[in-house]
Amino acid sequence: MNSCHDINKTIYRRRFEEDVQFRIEMYNVLCKHFFQKYIPHDATILEIGAGYCEFINAIQANRKIAIDVNPDTRTYADDSVEVVITQSTQLDFIGSESVDRVFVNNFFEHITKPDIVKTLQEVHRILKSGGEILVLQPNIRYCAGDYWMFFDHITPLDDRSMLEALEIAGFSVVECIPRFLPYSTKSRLPKSLLGLKFYLNVPCLWRLIGKQAFIRAEKQDI
Repeated sequence: MNSCHDINKTIYRRRFEEDVQFRIEMYNVLCKHFFQKYIPHDATILEIGAGYCEFINAIQANRKIAIDVNPDTRTYADDSVEVVITQSTQLDFIGSESVDRVFVNNFFEHITKPDIVKTLQEVHRILKSGGEILVLQPNIRYCAGDYWMFFDHITPLDDRSMLEALEIAGFSVVECIPRFLPYSTKSRLPKSLLGLKFYLNVPCLWRLIGKQAFIRAEKQDI
């Protein structure tokens, strides 16, 4: 019988390999024109569920750490990225209050609610005072019809439930965009870099097409 890790590898390859080059270029644009403004260049940043490392490779930071359960992550990470194959609930290798930013991209829907809580507790522990978690998350309020198209989706979440989970874990939400990006690269995200740049600069389109929430929350001392 295949292990959980083998199943994850198979799912990732089936779902993403044919789009890898486009996703690399897409995240170069997303980081340059949106996410980078939240990441100081001297920051230490951790990406949870880094997958094929499209985000963590593209973002500029002093120290970059990527975790995933998929061993293929090591293959795709740039030399500047430290990769650790581990669960999001097991971040013991990272010291308390040593990270400035944590980025979580289309990940929480793949784990159980108890593991979401444990992950957020670990994120709270490793973040410096005033550090931030940035979450890009499918919003089931706007993509309920397609939410279960992916076999490994476990937990349905929307912007409101994600906000509540963050606040319970000791974070203060400072920004929430309930509708930001389309649901997936297999949906209506513009399949050109020029179209993507235009989309990012026209927030009124987000309210029409966006089915993923973007949430930024600051660690509070508890």
